Amino acid sequence: MTMRLYETARREIVPFTPGRVVTIYTCGITPYDAAHLGHAATYLTFDILQRRLRDLGHETRCVRNITDVDDDILRKARSLGVHYLDLAAEETARFDIQMRALGLLPSYSEPRATSAIPDILGFIGMVLDSGHAYQAGGGVYFDVSSFARFGRLSHLDRAAMLGLAAERGGNVDDPDKRDPLDFVLWQPSLPDEPAWDSLWGPGRPGWHIECSALALRELGLTIDLHGGGADLVFPHHECEAAQSEAATGEPFVRHWMHVGMIRLGGEKMAKSVGNLVFVDDLLASYEPAVIRLALAAHHYRAGLDWETRLLDEATNRLAAWRRAGEGSAALDAVRARLDDDLDTPGALRAIDAAAQAGAGASAAAALLGVLL
Repeated sequence: MTMRLYETARREIVPFTPGRVVTIYTCGITPYDAAHLGHAATYLTFDILQRRLRDLGHETRCVRNITDVDDDILRKARSLGVHYLDLAAEETARFDIQMRALGLLPSYSEPRATSAIPDILGFIGMVLDSGHAYQAGGGVYFDVSSFARFGRLSHLDRAAMLGLAAERGGNVDDPDKRDPLDFVLWQPSLPDEPAWDSLWGPGRPGWHIECSALALRELGLTIDLHGGGADLVFPHHECEAAQSEAATGEPFVRHWMHVGMIRLGGEKMAKSVGNLVFVDDLLASYEPAVIRLALAAHHYRAGLDWETRLLDEATNRLAAWRRAGEGSAALDAVRARLDDDLDTPGALRAIDAAAQAGAGASAAAALLGVLL
């Protein structure tokens, strides 16, 4: 059976048929606070995808970046009175421990934004040379009017783009922009912020540029699959695609994949809202397999209204699977469900049925990263 996955830009489920080596880029954390359940849900999705791809005989190379310099981490470091890189190192180490505890496959690489300043400077030069960017106010901006395909990923109209850009750090009122939707590639640093020398003056990278530069450096011109949370579709991934294709003249991503939001109390779980469930707290009370099953019980695209009862249901499910013992029951059924747009709820039901019939399904559970 051919794997089929929903593709965000095309807005339909399509065959996913990469070569033997599958290149994947997932947007990583900005390490200024503890990892929360939204992180776990996103990275678990790509973990299960990789497990099935490896089961099919592919080699997966999944890069997950670390945004160790941007507005959020600098603001938090300033408030704590610590160096931003010390804060980043502490939170990154804590994040890595938590992801290992959840049983995630190791990343192919985990590059930091600050490791890529020369790459970023070179990339910005390519965008300027292509005629898709301009200098103003000591910074460099991408000119969205010069790129006809801007908006093809998100399919949003201008009003919706402006609203989301303002909500998600786009600084639409920046007087140096020709258009409020133009986005920064390089910006002057404030007096207490880190700064690097550049042809356009001392400063630091914009948010979107690091991922394009790192993806190009780590995986090449075109990535098989790029993903993250659904909140990254616009502006982050839309801007990534525009600047990458403007710079290289090549398609940036063959397949875009996005994970629905985790909600708590009816609102998206987010640091800015403060309605977070932290991975550390869950791991203190539940074994990792329970957390994985609680998240996998809902389809990755659908999002999830989080409730503690989901962990209780997952605990009971895990116990039933373990009582059934070891075996390869439901393995083909689980493979089929994962090949159908990563239908993890269907995969769980297939193992439930095997366990209820007294047939061990440890091999099928392992394909989901659950060891019985």
